[in-house]
Amino acid sequence: MHNNQINRILIAGGSGIVGKKLTFALLRLGFEVAWLSRKPASEQDPVKTFLWNPSEQTIDNQSIKFADVVINLAGSGIADAKWTSQYKKEIYESRIQSTQLICKALSDSKHQVHTYLAASAIGIYGYNTPLNTSENDITADNFLAKVCKDWEGAALPITNLGIRTAFLRIGVVLAEEGGFVKEVSAPIKNYIGAPLGNGLQHTSWIHIDDLCRLFIHIMQHGQLSGAYNAVSPNPETNANLTKIMARLLKKPLLLPPVPKFMLRLLFGELSDVLVASQHVSAQKALESGFTFKFPYAKDALKDLIGE
Repeated sequence: MHNNQINRILIAGGSGIVGKKLTFALLRLGFEVAWLSRKPASEQDPVKTFLWNPSEQTIDNQSIKFADVVINLAGSGIADAKWTSQYKKEIYESRIQSTQLICKALSDSKHQVHTYLAASAIGIYGYNTPLNTSENDITADNFLAKVCKDWEGAALPITNLGIRTAFLRIGVVLAEEGGFVKEVSAPIKNYIGAPLGNGLQHTSWIHIDDLCRLFIHIMQHGQLSGAYNAVSPNPETNANLTKIMARLLKKPLLLPPVPKFMLRLLFGELSDVLVASQHVSAQKALESGFTFKFPYAKDALKDLIGE
């Protein structure tokens, strides 16, 4: 199954929505987990915390000694704030600096880390992808694509240390706790839900449980490395996703789609992300032996918001 013993996993960005879910999934499987965090552990944290500060490039060296596997999910949320030049800088630096700090810690200290897994995003392919875009397809050159390319590129020194490296290019994550589901269901519940733009753009999505399972699958199969699209095999249009959610919430969709210019006024440059059409292939993950628990959006959304 795996050539190296894995029992201790260090997660950077463990307190986020995906990080928490992944932590509990790993603990249930009997792994020992610790977090790299800027804040000292609180009573509620499920695991041990090591302190680090990527912007100051400081890290508790015991953290690297602890780990067999490092999973890096650190980075400021893409849609957490309007894209001012300041926030764009934060999106970029929070990802690059955390990766650089892990690289430095791995090259400076004695450790038994044999696997480095990191989040990336399907944003690397741009805002309008061809159908079934695969991991080998050309990357784009807008802001988000550059963030993703540099984010993955910053881990090259880790690969050069002989550590197995894999990236999960994550699509739109469907989760109860936040993100897409929360943002779209709130207006629907208040009778003001509507598709975005013309609604025909493709959304490559993944249920948060499948995302965590894919991280674990790649971690446990020592021959897997490089980039993997973390998306379900069945992308949906924005209009369909909105309709499925309205049906599950038993609310009508009374309003016409929100036109692009309105989104532009409300969200500025971030609106490009909101109406992006990304049709991304899950073929490589499937060929690695991974099976999706939620391959279809209606089942995924029913699991998250259904009765």
